[in-house]
Amino acid sequence: MSLRICVLASGSSANATFVASAEAQLLVDAGLSGRETARRLALIGADIARLDAICVTHEHDDHTASLGILHRRHRIPLYANAATIEALERGGQRGETAWQVFTTGSPFRIKDLRIEPFAVPHDAYDPVGFVVSSGEQRVGIVTDMGMATTLIRERLRACRVIVVESNHDEQMLRDADRPWALKQRVASRQGHLSNRQSAELIAEIAGPALRVVLLAHLSAECNAPETALAAVRAALAQAGQPQVRVVLTFPDRVSEVVATTD
Repeated sequence: MSLRICVLASGSSANATFVASAEAQLLVDAGLSGRETARRLALIGADIARLDAICVTHEHDDHTASLGILHRRHRIPLYANAATIEALERGGQRGETAWQVFTTGSPFRIKDLRIEPFAVPHDAYDPVGFVVSSGEQRVGIVTDMGMATTLIRERLRACRVIVVESNHDEQMLRDADRPWALKQRVASRQGHLSNRQSAELIAEIAGPALRVVLLAHLSAECNAPETALAAVRAALAQAGQPQVRVVLTFPDRVSEVVATTD
């Protein structure tokens, strides 16, 4: 049975990704408002009241803004690791949510979905990516990472669809009218992946399994969609994998809905 994936929003303002199987529907992160989350789900024929879970990658506001409101309004179970929960509670989300706690590196199940959280390098308490699978159908979701580790490569290698960060063009970041400290943070090993780094990662893990790549978290100031697309497509062609489709995601509208059987 195929998995369906749609990135409802991706960027520095908000992040949320929808994954559905035959039995389960979940969000990875909830950075949109509650109302906008419901609206964008409806655009792809999904009902917010039928969500089985929200799985949280890390505590930053662009990934967690509507957790409390979605839990209170719709009683959607929230899943996160202990360090992320502690960080969110320190930030003010106290006593309003009943957390389902997972351990990074230990898979858990939501109906027919197997969720595997794995560690990623980012400037948060215990950030994770996820592999979501049902049978042989595997989706990898990993954004907000400063470098592509061996673990990340191993987790993504057998996925049919991946959602992966392609945050900035290195020259555009250097030339940007931004504080030097911010530029250093973005480019650091705890920051965000550049187009070049994303392209290298995708080309390395691409193989017979990989069908579709969704490029996520593109910077509005330090990237351009056509630049990110060109970098990844060129790397895939050089790796002998030109059949892999590369799809953009957006901060202000939903992405294409893709499936693991595409």
